[in-house]
Amino acid sequence: MKKINTPLQGCFIIEPQVFTDERGYFFESYSQSKFEALLGEKISFVQDNESLSQEGTLRGLHMQKGDFAQAKLVRVISGKILDVAVDMRKKSPTFGQYFSVTLSSENKKQLFVPRGFAHGFITLSKKAVFAYKCDNYYNKEAEIGIMYNDKDLNIDWQYDLAKITLSEKDKNNITLQEFIDEN
Repeated sequence: MKKINTPLQGCFIIEPQVFTDERGYFFESYSQSKFEALLGEKISFVQDNESLSQEGTLRGLHMQKGDFAQAKLVRVISGKILDVAVDMRKKSPTFGQYFSVTLSSENKKQLFVPRGFAHGFITLSKKAVFAYKCDNYYNKEAEIGIMYNDKDLNIDWQYDLAKITLSEKDKNNITLQEFIDEN
């Protein structure tokens, strides 16, 4: 397991060691002791989630606030996505900045998204199965969404945004400036 730092403090890519032969492949997708050694602190994931999305589906940008904030370890089981993490920690030197990485069933990379980040992805393949671990339980009242196309974030989704599929909830997310004003 290899840790690759991103420009956003605490957010990093994990590349597993993949063993392949004529039968296929094997890799360890998660080991708590190895992950904590990479992270440098204890973490306890309490919930696993999985979604199936069609090409062009954009989910996000989502986060939980306060006592219900969540760190996530995300990966793709099948297909390919562009994964995006946005630093929403007001005291962070990278507040309002984003990092994106392609996650796929082929590259088997994972992204660790720390607490205080908004997170989202767009499906780049015909279908994608996306899985993630959370270190805190979901709480609807603590959920907040940031607009995927916020001009202040200026995220390059690497996709024709005129062709995306977006949930009604995500169409009503707030802007970065509204987040600053409210918090």
